Amino acid sequence: MQRFMITDSSDVVRKVGKRILSELDFLVSEASNASEALSRCQAELPEYMIVDSGMDGALELISAIRAMEGGKDVKIYYCVIEADLKKLMMGKRAGATDFLLKPFDRKILTAVFGNRAIAA
Repeated sequence: MQRFMITDSSDVVRKVGKRILSELDFLVSEASNASEALSRCQAELPEYMIVDSGMDGALELISAIRAMEGGKDVKIYYCVIEADLKKLMMGKRAGATDFLLKPFDRKILTAVFGNRAIAA
């Protein structure tokens, strides 16, 4: 089972995402801030991550994960509220693999990640 971490300051976003992604056969963990996410990643890197762009330290978290051994293999989705080109480019420069628009729902998460859990 592939590991997936949702890093977002919103309990609701984490809970909804965890429920949907668990149903897609991911082993989902949560982190409410960047330092908690970094600690969890140091213990065990997930294959996939969602990092909320509005969270303090989001870009630094992405850069820190990329610098870890095996960190370049993590698929990191930078989660933004709107398609702000400046914010998207900052995420890409930090090392984000791709982007997700927030709020996400079952349809979006299934479209993006549905086949990936099975592929492993």
